[in-house]
Amino acid sequence: MKKLLVPFLLLFILILSACGNNSSEENTEETNNPAEGASETTEDTSESTENESSETEAEEETSGTITYESENGPVEVPADPQRVVVLSSYAGNVMALDVPIVGVDAWSMGNPLYEEKLEGVEEVSEENLEKIIELNPDLIIGLASTKNLDKISEIAPTVTFTWGSHDYLTQHLEIGKVLNKEEEAQAWIDDYKQRAQALGEEVKAEIGKDATVTVIENFNKDLYVFGDNWARGTELLYQEMKLNMPEKVKETALEPGYYTLSLEVLPEFVGDYLIVSKTETDTSFLESETYKNIPAVKNNQVFVADATKFYFSDPLTLEYQLEFFRENFLGN
Repeated sequence: MKKLLVPFLLLFILILSACGNNSSEENTEETNNPAEGASETTEDTSESTENESSETEAEEETSGTITYESENGPVEVPADPQRVVVLSSYAGNVMALDVPIVGVDAWSMGNPLYEEKLEGVEEVSEENLEKIIELNPDLIIGLASTKNLDKISEIAPTVTFTWGSHDYLTQHLEIGKVLNKEEEAQAWIDDYKQRAQALGEEVKAEIGKDATVTVIENFNKDLYVFGDNWARGTELLYQEMKLNMPEKVKETALEPGYYTLSLEVLPEFVGDYLIVSKTETDTSFLESETYKNIPAVKNNQVFVADATKFYFSDPLTLEYQLEFFRENFLGN
């Protein structure tokens, strides 16, 4: 048994995947003044700072831009972007906020959940700079690991994120800030959390509060079991719905996010319920006696999902997963 990195997983998520919000507003108010008269100086300084801030905001409003404080420093981006290129797994976040996309990566283009919204959108890559230039983007969003960033950033304002630096909901909020739609992003997050937690209570009432759930995926001849922050519905199941993870999964996959295992030991990792994020690479394990004799399988408590719809952790994917789990756990 061995733990491996999965190349295509490092491009994403979903996902999702989990992290914290590194953005915060600075408090410019001074306290505990060391000498008499300091309050007057502080007031003058504060007033000066506020004036400078107001002037900056006024200039940005006039020029149609805002400043996003990225992990690499401030980036001036369009206040109302109309031609966004996404070179990572954030296409769903952008589309969920109704911002026009003109180019996306191959993995996003292959997601059936995005098909309708990506009609007319071009597939692009970090290697094909000419294609990106042709699309005339006004904003580019990618990963910090994206190749050719120095050249890409010359084409249009470019914002990148280090994968895993934010939890999946904070990531959506940060995308909202980049797109000047922070309020809309936060409103969706608040509503989603409420609905997800309510579904969790319904599911636990149906299957039992102590029931355990396992999420696996096949890729080529390997099987992977997931923790609570590697997309495949794990954030929704474990973080929001508060369903239980088998102890064996906690021991091996919770901290790293996923764990590689063989078919022979799969039964040791499967809880009362099993979610299979199925790819089309090698599904022979589904026909094996080892798999068929797992109690969850024998009890018909296995839910098989299309892996291409489960890869990410953006709002479009999460809404789909929410309904998927509602239908499969509750039958409605």
